[in-house]
Amino acid sequence: QVQLVESGGGLVQAGGSLRLSCAASGRTFSSVAMGWFRQAPGKEREFVSGISVSGGSTVYADSVKGRFTISRDNAKNTVYLQMNSLKPEDTAVYYCAARPGFYSSSVYRDHYDHWGQGTQVTVSS
Repeated sequence: QVQLVESGGGLVQAGGSLRLSCAASGRTFSSVAMGWFRQAPGKEREFVSGISVSGGSTVYADSVKGRFTISRDNAKNTVYLQMNSLKPEDTAVYYCAARPGFYSSSVYRDHYDHWGQGTQVTVSS
């Protein structure tokens, strides 16, 4: 089992930045691939970014490429999502997700076994 707790969401103006954190517990974090997803009102939950066990491989949705950066600190059991140049369309609840037993992340929701409770990000225009 992996327990995940996100933090760092909030209200920010367009063009601003936020850093989300996801603290993991319950299993050796360094063996768990991680991902970030988001869900806007009335929309499906969508992939944002993923990172491999070592942190050496990352992947981004086209909509956030060049603006968001995913990273992880295995010593702190934490994965981060640095979000810069935020846009109103980035407004959503952001979820971190864990994929135990796999080296690489995935863009597919059903490839993740554990989810956090989500943190709200609101970008005003």
